[in-house]
Amino acid sequence: MAEGLKDDAKPHLIFTYGTLKQGFHNHKLTQDLINHDDAVLLGPYITRHSYPLVCGPYGIPYLINLPGSGHQVKGELYSVSTRGLARLDELEGTSIGHYERLPVDVMNADDDIVSVEAQAYYAHRSFGPAMWERIGKAGLSEFTEKEAKGYVKRQDRPCQGRAILEDVRHFVSGM
Repeated sequence: MAEGLKDDAKPHLIFTYGTLKQGFHNHKLTQDLINHDDAVLLGPYITRHSYPLVCGPYGIPYLINLPGSGHQVKGELYSVSTRGLARLDELEGTSIGHYERLPVDVMNADDDIVSVEAQAYYAHRSFGPAMWERIGKAGLSEFTEKEAKGYVKRQDRPCQGRAILEDVRHFVSGM
């Protein structure tokens, strides 16, 4: 397991692959967690197995829980407190079925010998596989600046009164 990576104050290992990474729009939350001692960056990591990583509506990145499809995904690993985890869950919409936090095996990107079990935010199972189909089963190995240019911030999205899940359903159905 990841005994040297987590401590009692920050017991949750979270693998980030999209906008929570350094240099991307939602990293301000990750940085706030670090500033308030609710998270520690452990470094660059990569998934042990391949997974689909796609951009959905508004350029939002989604990891899809279909191990063996897609590519190994590059990201960052954080050790997070329970309080910090609650803030991440809120941002990712776990309570409304936007993302779900599930286990993922990751390896240090510089030394891919030992894998550790962390958790990642996956597209909710109610739409993730359909999104993979809709994208044409063409995924990414990393969310980069190129993909980030297509990301639309919440406040800049059209139809502010509409829930993100409705936009996801429209996207998946091709409407």
